[in-house]
Amino acid sequence: MSGELKYPGGSKTRVNKAGARVRIGEASNEDFLVIETWRAAHRPVLNTFQAILRNRTRGTKIAVAQRHKRRNTIFGKLFRLPKMELSRMDDIAGCRLIFPSCEELQKFRKVFHSARFKHKRRNEADKYDYIKNPKSTGYRGIHDIYEYDVNSHAGNHLRGLYVEIQYRTNIQHAWATAVEVIGFITESQPKFQEGDNRYQQAMALASEVLARAHENKMGPLPELTDKEVVSSFMELDKSLSLMNMLRGLRRR
Repeated sequence: MSGELKYPGGSKTRVNKAGARVRIGEASNEDFLVIETWRAAHRPVLNTFQAILRNRTRGTKIAVAQRHKRRNTIFGKLFRLPKMELSRMDDIAGCRLIFPSCEELQKFRKVFHSARFKHKRRNEADKYDYIKNPKSTGYRGIHDIYEYDVNSHAGNHLRGLYVEIQYRTNIQHAWATAVEVIGFITESQPKFQEGDNRYQQAMALASEVLARAHENKMGPLPELTDKEVVSSFMELDKSLSLMNMLRGLRRR
């Protein structure tokens, strides 16, 4: 059909080719344009899901946020995951829901899974359940991946683009924010297991403390006793001054 809009960036094959060239340091200006066109196309997808989620959380204590992955962050992920094809990167568009408790999180997610819309959830319910199975870094939360699907001609070229929905409690979000802060102000990236390993160990222990003390759950180190978790964290904090650093930022 004349006038039919093409897949953003031309095709999935073209997007993947541009991503592969970035990875080996041979990307052309055209490759960068392909990637930016594809990245930008996720904005209306993100806006659609953000509107759906805000409508469904209206009048509740659930916070809704959105994130459109920056180009440099996309490139960083390509370098970290050498086998990933760019068109399959499923978190370019992201919505985050932050809940007062795990119970409210699970209740909302169960209802949302039964929503009647064309967008398809790509993953099984437990696949990205990092509350049930925390990451070794200490990350806890749940992710779902949806594939955008619409009937309208105007949005037809966006079909098949992905959006990630993250579900976290306030406690889990506070921990994740602290990890991001450490990445900003030190030379280490515990989120990606890079740099001084002590930061990663400390934040895994912190996650365990928070899970047990505030949510009556286990974190990434269930084999440790409460005493071992606390003493190990305090020992690391003594050498890193992690708590003093974070408290200092709060006072600024």
